Order: sequence, then C-alpha cells, then structure tokens
Amino acid sequence: MIRRILLAVVVLLAATALRAGAADPLEINAILSLTGQGTFVGTGQQQALQIAEEAINRAGGIGGRPVKFIIKDDQTNPQVAIQLMQGLIATKAAVVLGPSLAGSCNALMPLVQNDGPVLYCLTAGVKPAAGGYVFSTLSSTPDMIDMALGYFRERGWKKIAYIVTTDASGQDAEAGIVGAVTLQQSKGVELVDREHFAPTDLSVAAQVAKLKAAQPDAIVAWVTGTAVGTVLHGIHDAGIDVPIMLSPGNMTAAFVKQYSSLLSDKMYLPITAYYGGTVGIPPGTRNAMNAFSSAYRAAGATPDQLAVSAWDPAMLVADALRKNGVDASAAKIRDYFVNMKGWTGVNGAYDFRAIPQRGVGPESLIMVRWDTAHANFVPGSKAGGKPL
Repeated sequence: MIRRILLAVVVLLAATALRAGAADPLEINAILSLTGQGTFVGTGQQQALQIAEEAINRAGGIGGRPVKFIIKDDQTNPQVAIQLMQGLIATKAAVVLGPSLAGSCNALMPLVQNDGPVLYCLTAGVKPAAGGYVFSTLSSTPDMIDMALGYFRERGWKKIAYIVTTDASGQDAEAGIVGAVTLQQSKGVELVDREHFAPTDLSVAAQVAKLKAAQPDAIVAWVTGTAVGTVLHGIHDAGIDVPIMLSPGNMTAAFVKQYSSLLSDKMYLPITAYYGGTVGIPPGTRNAMNAFSSAYRAAGATPDQLAVSAWDPAMLVADALRKNGVDASAAKIRDYFVNMKGWTGVNGAYDFRAIPQRGVGPESLIMVRWDTAHANFVPGSKAGGKPL
C-alpha cells in the first residue's frame, strides 16, 4: 500500500514538473543600446519588445509557452556588444534581436556569419550579405535617402549639402547620399557641400558655417542620438532657413519633447508608411498596423519609428519559432527567413527573395514634415514618396 502511495506521489510530481516545464518562458535574446549615445534609440526599442511580448502572450505564446525577451545593454559600445554576443553564442542561442545601432551590428557580423546565431539587427544602417545569418530591419538607408531626395528634386530643391557623423551610421548615410545623388545626376541633383563631425563633438559651428556658405537648396542632416541636438542647435544658431532632411531615427516622443523648439515647418523625415494612416493601404498591412496600434494603446503608450523598427522583427522571429519549433536551429531559422515571401507586417508584405535579408523596400516609405502649429509630424506624401 505504501509503495502504491509513493508511486502515485512520484507520478504526480513528475506530471507537475512536466506541466511546469511546458509553461517555462521561451526566452528570446536581444542586445540594445540602453545607455550611452544611443540610449533613446535602445529604450524605445526596449519598450516595443516589451509590448510585443505582451501581445504574443495574449495570443497564446509560442508552442504553448509564454515568451520573454531577455534584453542586454551594449552601452552603445561595439566592444561590449561583442562580449555579449560571445556569451550568447556560448549558450547556443539560435536567434538574437539587435543591436540598435549600425556600429554594433557591423561588429557582430563576423561572429555569426558562418554558423549563426541569426542576428536580426534593429537598424537600417547595415548591409547584410545575401543568404547569411544577418538580417536588417526597415527599408535600407539608401532606399530612404533616394526616395527623400526624389521628393526634394520634384520640388526644385536640387543643390544638396549634407552633414553626418564619422561613425558607422554616418558612413552608411554618406554612402547612401552619394549613391542617391549619383542615381539622380541626370535629373540635375548635385552635392554642394559635405560635412562630418564626431558623435561626441559639442559643437558643429564650423561645419554649419560651411553648409550655409554653400547656399544649398536643402540639407541632409542624417544624425541620431544626442548628436542630433548638436546639429539642430548649430542650424538654429546659424539662421539657416532651407528644407532639412533628418534621419527617421529621430521620430520619437523623446526627440520631439527635447528639440521641438528647434524644429521648423521645413524639416522632413523619410519614414515607414504606417505614419501616413491606413487609407489606401492593402487589407493585410492595414490589419497589421491596427494590431500594432491596439497593442500600444493597451499598454498606454504611443508608437514611434523606433517601435516600428523593433516590432516586425520581433513578430517575424516569433513566427519563425512558431512554424519551426521552439528548439529550431539557427540554420533552420535563417532558411525560413531567406525563403519567406508574403508575411505581412506593419511595413507591408515582406519578400526576402526579392529583397534579401530585409524583405521590404522603398514602397514601404513616405515623407513626413514637421507641423509647428500642431507640434507633430504630418504626412507629406503617399507610399513610395508619391505626391498626396
């Protein structure tokens, strides 16, 4: 009798353990810039992953298990990002979201290019090799800049000057600007000045003086993080009154709160089409946009560009694990993404076959303009930069 009771207890404990194991959170790792120069970028993406986690779990989680995003801070330092990734590789992680900025993403690429894990960078400013383990969020920086310069050209603003940082993000932006101008040379667009500064510089007065002296029709200031404040102060103090294109990474509540007094009605951003509203948007994309908005409302928050940059990658990773199993290898997840066509998110229908490692192109973008009267950005074009 005692043996039967003991056996029953053992069976009960084993069943309880199995049930507990089945309910253990499925951890998905992310590396973000929560401190340092990229703080406002990383913290915005952190919030997006937290809200995505809640949305995924409300829908039943993955494989019957709740999801938990485990977020690590790279301190906006590529060397720290490398250390964090080496630790994750040691744990046999299959997929990692992030980092937030191009410098850290570029630093991690050599670590994962042969065997993974899959690295889904939450910046548009990197160029992953086709078929590899690295993927990048949003449309590419060149696509954004080309669409925006086309928008400027159609308004007669053809003499372009630019200012960028000397880090990886700035180098990516400069390549995009020069490449876009080359594509549009036959249409009369020309570069009249090129300026650079270090992200930690406290003043760009000398560079801005050169920008002003070049008498451009418009200026591209592709800068994010605390460095964008340095540029805006310089432009404001110099009394420059021409259209300014800013990086879409600045379309955040924190940016608006801190720098709205330095913005003018001549400041533009190329941004995801989500900010143009859902009118004229295909039903699948509209549904994804509405679900995204609803999740943020449920969390008492307002989504911004940084939210969009993290949202679709989080949902894509969740979909990959849901379809391939929670223990799917890095190779299986990579192959799933590389061959994916038709998955629909906030940025539209993804086609990784046509646009390797990214899935979306310029058709997912619009131009927005700062509206001083309403202290907000408003749509300035339809998807792809087409006139309203």
